[in-house]
Amino acid sequence: MKKVRFGLIGYGAWGKHHARAIAECAETELVAIAARSPATQAEARAAHPTAQLVSDYHELLARPDIDVVDVVLPTDLHYEVGAAVLRAGKHLLLEKPMAANLAHCEALIQLAAQQRRRLAIGHEFRLSSLWGKVKELVDAGAIGEPQYALIELWRNPYRQGAGGWRYDINRVGNWILEEPIHFFDLARWYFSSLGEPQSVYARANARRAAHPELQDNFSAIVNFPRGGYAVISQTLSAFEHHQVVKLTGTQGALWATWSGAFDRTFQPTFSLRHSRGETMTEIPITKLTGEVYELVEQIQVVAKAVSSGSALAATGADGKWSVQMCLKAQASVDCGRVVNF
Repeated sequence: MKKVRFGLIGYGAWGKHHARAIAECAETELVAIAARSPATQAEARAAHPTAQLVSDYHELLARPDIDVVDVVLPTDLHYEVGAAVLRAGKHLLLEKPMAANLAHCEALIQLAAQQRRRLAIGHEFRLSSLWGKVKELVDAGAIGEPQYALIELWRNPYRQGAGGWRYDINRVGNWILEEPIHFFDLARWYFSSLGEPQSVYARANARRAAHPELQDNFSAIVNFPRGGYAVISQTLSAFEHHQVVKLTGTQGALWATWSGAFDRTFQPTFSLRHSRGETMTEIPITKLTGEVYELVEQIQVVAKAVSSGSALAATGADGKWSVQMCLKAQASVDCGRVVNF
């Protein structure tokens, strides 16, 4: 089978993991990496000696031997670079958030359709052996009709990002677009049998009085049809990295947990329990789970979609919905009221 050839734009902390995932995947080849600084170029060259290193991503896009471009850059660059990838006739894997506003999300979707290219969004949680098993059980009727979800994260403060971009609200958009976007996506995914989200009410606060826009604590209630709702909550004022998903329905409940010293650990602990009536069962999760592992799954899914036309885990439409949910949640924080979708 011919390997799907990847180019990677961005070799920061998370970009390094993307490069590793592409190199590890049997179905893909890492052909070229675009990295700006001499230091990151040297690091990339040492780790991936067979890949061409360029400082200008346009050089990468000009190569005819690249099928897919994986973009792992600060949020404010997603639209500009993503659009350039699609115009160059390449398939696109774009890290979340898809863009900082809905107009750019829509433009990328339209451009992908015009170019007849696949547009995949990096919601790798959908490929988790843990969070994905929750979805599988919900769809199989394990809890009846879903009614309530709690998706909560307790963690260390965010990393600064190259040049401190993650702490510059003009570049990041808002912090809801950073990690809570994954949880909004999971909630919409788990409640898909009820229909699309209808409204959101959110609250947030910050530890630094001089920077109220950097919201360390955030909670939202997302309302779905037929009375279903999800509570999404995150604190960046804590320690380590601990995530929980609790789901209840008309006939049962699920409780999933994931813990690590930090988010990108290769040695997490995790569990999943299912209750129906008076019976509680431990559901075995035999495959290691965590975003460092799901990245490999994501690369495999994108490669298969490009080579055989199979489905993507998260499409441009999914990416747009996730961005919209985060922006509406921020609007609710700002106005103090329920905001409709």
